[in-house]
Amino acid sequence: MAGRVVAARLSAHMRCKFQGSVTMRLFRSASDRPVLARSVLIGLSLLILTPAAMPVVAPPAVARGAPDSFADLAARLLPAVVNVSSSQTPQQQQQRQQPGPEMPNFPPGSPFEQFFKDFFNRNRPPPGNRGEGTPPRGPERRAQSLGSGFIIDPEGLIVTNNHVIEGADEISITLQDNTTLKATVVGRDESTDLALLRVKSDKPLPFVEFGDSDTSRVGDWVVAIGNPFGLGGTVTAGIVSARGRDINSGPYDDFIQTDAAINRGNSGGPLFNMDGQVVGINTAIYSPSGGSIGIGFSIPSKLASNVVNQLKNFGQARRGWLGVRIQQVTPEIAESLGLKEPTGAMIAGVNEGGPADKAKIRGGDIVLKFNGQDVKNMSALPRVVADTEVGKQVPVVVWRDGKEVTITATLGERPNDQQLAAERNGGKGGDTAKAVELAGLGMKIAPLTAEAREKYRLAEDSKGVLITEVSASGSAAEKGLKAGDVIVEVQQNEVSTPADVQRRVEAARKQERKFVLMLIQGPEGTRFVPLSLAQPKGKG
Repeated sequence: MAGRVVAARLSAHMRCKFQGSVTMRLFRSASDRPVLARSVLIGLSLLILTPAAMPVVAPPAVARGAPDSFADLAARLLPAVVNVSSSQTPQQQQQRQQPGPEMPNFPPGSPFEQFFKDFFNRNRPPPGNRGEGTPPRGPERRAQSLGSGFIIDPEGLIVTNNHVIEGADEISITLQDNTTLKATVVGRDESTDLALLRVKSDKPLPFVEFGDSDTSRVGDWVVAIGNPFGLGGTVTAGIVSARGRDINSGPYDDFIQTDAAINRGNSGGPLFNMDGQVVGINTAIYSPSGGSIGIGFSIPSKLASNVVNQLKNFGQARRGWLGVRIQQVTPEIAESLGLKEPTGAMIAGVNEGGPADKAKIRGGDIVLKFNGQDVKNMSALPRVVADTEVGKQVPVVVWRDGKEVTITATLGERPNDQQLAAERNGGKGGDTAKAVELAGLGMKIAPLTAEAREKYRLAEDSKGVLITEVSASGSAAEKGLKAGDVIVEVQQNEVSTPADVQRRVEAARKQERKFVLMLIQGPEGTRFVPLSLAQPKGKG
């Protein structure tokens, strides 16, 4: 049976994001009530006795064994975990379009089927006074969302998932002793699905601290505390199953995977190490049924703590910004540029006037290191840049012209998505006037004239060589090139005539390159495309 990923999204009705046969559901679940505490250090020591006559052998590294019980750890942590309940009053028009909260489907005979029937019936507001003669109507519904959270400051700062409180006009926090407090939003960040809340209390509140998720190893014990299915504070234990998981939920995915049971309502709750420190924030699970099957995902504390500090100080996340568009370095691209391994992030474009532009970083550079950290792949660069302080000068090591070059860049602050929208050019059709065939690549090219710009609706200042025809079986077609695309560079050198393109292609062949790298401008923007240089057979 195809599985689905469940991430608790708490709104009137639970929403699922389908990816093929896999569903990712953010936890916004029925009622969550977290409770936290500090952790006890429990481990086993190994004593190796070595006879004097035998050679001395260094003892093997000893990992902590399974604790006899998690009771002491849970008792200390539970008071700092809270239930987060948010509600929203839909507008009348929205009520007509959306029927309000719906009970989630459970398998027939499921012990939770009757539980949720009672829960939803109990939370429907009674009918108001309509007056004599008013036609009866269904009761007004109030969208409710339930999740978990944890206190990080005795004065009442609480961390949870953004989707738990998204769209809410009222947020309530329930402590372990059933005290209920109204909460306000300090700040929230959709990109990482984090939110920071504040409550006022007449006494200091129990709290927990962030730990260093980078020190958590695969196989380490962890404890999750939350409020699955609205049952109240619940403790589960497991291990770190994997690190650095990308579940396609955002640009900064770097999840900790755990087999500690996580269910609806755990969303926003903490994942603890055995020292009682928060190393993750439980956000999503992979599941065929909506319940835990031992594949849960938590936002690592290294990422979360940085965002939480930004929310506390500025009310929003302030991220470093380099001002580039990037693409993955494929083996073909690496080979075409003389790079031994397909590593790093390739610069596909530079925002005019941005930090990279001012630092003279250019399209075609491959970022290998940023601020002293290796950039192993494309997805690593946005994370390391975002985590770097705005305004900081950082060294950027790039691969350029067959060697490493170090450039110093001063980071800006990442603009909003609308400001980052790239200009795109449209264009279709084919123009065979003055066309020249590129032997072996399966396409014809022509000068970029005023007539061609008008025909393909290209920008007046666009530069390069026009692709006028693409054969169905050539390398160009395999890479998705089409008539109307513009060749801007070949082997990281600008081209302005078909002859320029031919010379660069032949030069790559003489160097016995297997691929030639072209910078292509199309409707989707600019991108680097490696084309196979298999020798053409005859004239073609």
